[in-house]
Amino acid sequence: MAFQAKKLINNPDDVVTEFIEGLVETYPGLQYLDGFPQVKVVLRADVSSATNDKVAVISGGGSGHEPAHAGYVGEGMLTAAICGDVFASPPVDSILAGIRAVTGPMGCLLIVKNYTGDRLNFGLAAEQAKVEGYKVETVIVGDDCALPPPRGIAGRRGLAGTILVHKVAGAAAAAGLPLAKVAAEAKHASELVGTMGVGLTVCTLPGQVTSDRLGPGKIELGLGIHAEPGAAVADLQPVDVVVSHVLNQILSTETNYVPITRGGRVILMVNGLGGTPLMELMIAAGKAVPRLQLEHGLAVDRVYTGTFMTSLDMAGFSISIMRADPPILERLDASTKAPSWPVGVDGVHPPTKIPIPVPPSPSAKGDERRPLQLSEQGQVLEIAIETAANVILDLKDSLNDWDSKVGDGDCGSTMYRGAKAILEDIKNYPLNDAAETVNEIGSTIRRAMGGTSGIIYTIFCKAAYTQLKPSSGSVVTPKQWAEALAASIAAVSKYGGASAGYRTLLDALLPASSVLQEKLNAGEDPITAFVLSSEAALTGAELTKKMQAQAGRSTYVSSELLSTVPDPGAMAVATWYRAAALAVQQKYKS
Repeated sequence: MAFQAKKLINNPDDVVTEFIEGLVETYPGLQYLDGFPQVKVVLRADVSSATNDKVAVISGGGSGHEPAHAGYVGEGMLTAAICGDVFASPPVDSILAGIRAVTGPMGCLLIVKNYTGDRLNFGLAAEQAKVEGYKVETVIVGDDCALPPPRGIAGRRGLAGTILVHKVAGAAAAAGLPLAKVAAEAKHASELVGTMGVGLTVCTLPGQVTSDRLGPGKIELGLGIHAEPGAAVADLQPVDVVVSHVLNQILSTETNYVPITRGGRVILMVNGLGGTPLMELMIAAGKAVPRLQLEHGLAVDRVYTGTFMTSLDMAGFSISIMRADPPILERLDASTKAPSWPVGVDGVHPPTKIPIPVPPSPSAKGDERRPLQLSEQGQVLEIAIETAANVILDLKDSLNDWDSKVGDGDCGSTMYRGAKAILEDIKNYPLNDAAETVNEIGSTIRRAMGGTSGIIYTIFCKAAYTQLKPSSGSVVTPKQWAEALAASIAAVSKYGGASAGYRTLLDALLPASSVLQEKLNAGEDPITAFVLSSEAALTGAELTKKMQAQAGRSTYVSSELLSTVPDPGAMAVATWYRAAALAVQQKYKS
């Protein structure tokens, strides 16, 4: 039975910012940018873009994995960590703020875990930073060994092995190596490590109920770090059996995920997922070492046991195995002041800390202002936007419930943040100019939403704006709206990699676009065409129950489980699109 978990928190929406405040008070060498709540960046207190003469190493992702990633900021490891909301990729603006704050003439390396939202947000930020003149390289880490290849376009997930890559890259940067060589060492390290996780419980997101997905006496094998279901459910076994299974999976010659063979030397990391006592982790480490030696013929050169990358309060652990090449060992043994790497901490606690201002964006412009008198188009836009946003607020719990079954459980919360921000910002939208209004909606989403949904909707709005811009200032025709929708869909497909049948929001948008263009070309009344296309969107969203996911975290979920609920992203887009259509219809009726 699901139940409300007990948490030592205040407002669930403030957990990340309050965590960062406590972190920098605890560790003298850390500081944060003064951009809460949108910009959540932890950085070295002794580094700035003006003074940094070494390559900056930056990582990050959704929060809820503490101490990753902020706990690995420090000399000899990360220069900055970009924190998203819980289990949600940080937005582009936050990543850019971190890059601007710590990157000097040597450039920066972005280390990104292989999740769609992280790849998209960090990727777009990297491209923008390059436009601004920064030297940027990116290394994607996918060390998951639980699932057999291939996994659609999603690929292997980034797990606790990423921490070892942080250490290698940070030590290389501290040694003064140029950007290309730091990136090469990090990429090489990412190719030498494999990880698999085991969960005993399901984690609880702040402010939400605990899922009852995993019954008593059961464990999940091969799960990720975002509360998504594992590759398989099994009966609870003694830790000897579980450890043996995990090691066999990582070192499997069938998948050949890690280039480790008998007679080699390895590094072992036993990582707690958040709710596992250190006693149990040490037991697992104590069983893993002799099995590596006796069953797999490997020498164990280093053992790291502790809590390195978690999934909130999940009970369970992951094991990472890395090939112990001499250069890798040299980087792992190098000195670091990162507080969560297994070394001591020094420094004097200062009496007070003033947050460092967020670097200004060179493209920042003044707030748009709502026209004093709305045109007919402006009135229609206002009604459509407000109705669409409000229906998403009402759908929050349902989206989270669906997403908890097939993803990480935060789709509703992510969409809610975007919808709420739009309702707050609409007072500044230039509603008489449809193109600029769409552009401003995209800016709101990019600033406030985060996660994979945030970057997807940002791309959606920017593509629509590009299509509508030639008509800026004039009334947009129904045909132009249809063309803008088609352009947005094409952009989302291009950058996200998904297409029809992948079980994404495109499976609602594509039929909507097709029906809209078909009805308009047939001479149908534009309002009727809009409403009919919204019905097609809902039908398309419902049909995702019958699809096997090929993108996003649902890729890792069984088809049996997927068939019980529609894709949350598809349902979200279909619902707001339908609400907007009906609102426009009602406006013209009245």
